[in-house]
Amino acid sequence: FLQEIELLKTIPGVKQRMAEVILAEIGADMSRFPTHRHLASWAGLCPGNNESAGKRKSGKTRKGDRWLKRGLTESSWAVSRAKETYLSALYHRMVRRRGKKKATVAVAHAMIVMAYHILKHKLPYSELGVDYFDRLNVSYIKHHFTKRLEALGYKVTLEPLQAAA
Repeated sequence: FLQEIELLKTIPGVKQRMAEVILAEIGADMSRFPTHRHLASWAGLCPGNNESAGKRKSGKTRKGDRWLKRGLTESSWAVSRAKETYLSALYHRMVRRRGKKKATVAVAHAMIVMAYHILKHKLPYSELGVDYFDRLNVSYIKHHFTKRLEALGYKVTLEPLQAAA
């Protein structure tokens, strides 16, 4: 299990104890879970789906492995304060819309998905970067902020920066 612990410790917010908890609760063999979604559901970190007549009634997470869920939630609180990581960017993006607790559960969900792929493929975590969400849809961001500045009464012209020589 030493190799798996070292691989899990590459995830931001996961230290020695949390890596041990993850391995103790789910093991190193990911063949028992067909997909990362099954693992997240088993851990109780996926959103619920209580819907009736096309109306969503609750998105409360289901009961799952309480030790794993508590540990990942605590780790997600820690990583929310980290600098320059994808997970902290995810937290700060979600906290504006959903609130602190729901954002924490979303980060814990992302962490269990990362743990699944790390244990399945035996590869360390590769950081996506704090600007990952900005790089996803550059045209939308340009349009959004241009419209906001024009609404404030500014005339906006966009010119790309010259590449540094």
